[in-house]
Amino acid sequence: MQDTLRITEIFYSLQGETRTAGLPTVFVRLTGCPLRCQYCDTAYAFNGGEIMTLEAILAQVASYRPRYICVTGGEPLAQPNCIPLLKALCDAGYEVSLETSGAMDVAAVDPRVSKVMDLKTPGSAEVGRNRYENIPLLTPNDQVKFVICSREDYDWAVSKLIQYQLDQRVDEVLLSPSHHQVSARELAEWIIADNLPVRLQLQLHKILWNDEPGH
Repeated sequence: MQDTLRITEIFYSLQGETRTAGLPTVFVRLTGCPLRCQYCDTAYAFNGGEIMTLEAILAQVASYRPRYICVTGGEPLAQPNCIPLLKALCDAGYEVSLETSGAMDVAAVDPRVSKVMDLKTPGSAEVGRNRYENIPLLTPNDQVKFVICSREDYDWAVSKLIQYQLDQRVDEVLLSPSHHQVSARELAEWIIADNLPVRLQLQLHKILWNDEPGH
């Protein structure tokens, strides 16, 4: 039997976040997530979706003739067949990123994939799900993201940045203001005041399309 995955959607848009922000990208959104972050903007991916074979997913991705692929969710690694999907996408020659909550083991992820791993802040309501064993597995090809809901979250993120020397471990450390909870300007001013080795990340898709589905 062929490998299958439950897919919420596959679509072509601009990457709204991470180091490839602004680049045309195919998004493969897997269904399901064991976390319930209070700011989640993709709750529609918690269930439903369509069962697709790996072959069908690769064919649909190829139809867009993309350079960049983002495998996202939900939590993609909650489906074991995410691992062969990532390998197959890399083998096809794409530049592949994986958006993961940081709650699942990343050890089996193909090293060619740029893991974009969240560290869940206290304000996320899921800080207890962080799998800190993943941090030593991160490489200079990877990225770490903090979604900041408050000044307390910011201070917590700075402490983790220092504790794990994240700026020396990964390519980018990304700080993103939680929509309607912290203003982008406020977060920018905190980063500047502390001279942090991080990148302020705004969600380009929300600015361009007001976060309509399919973008």
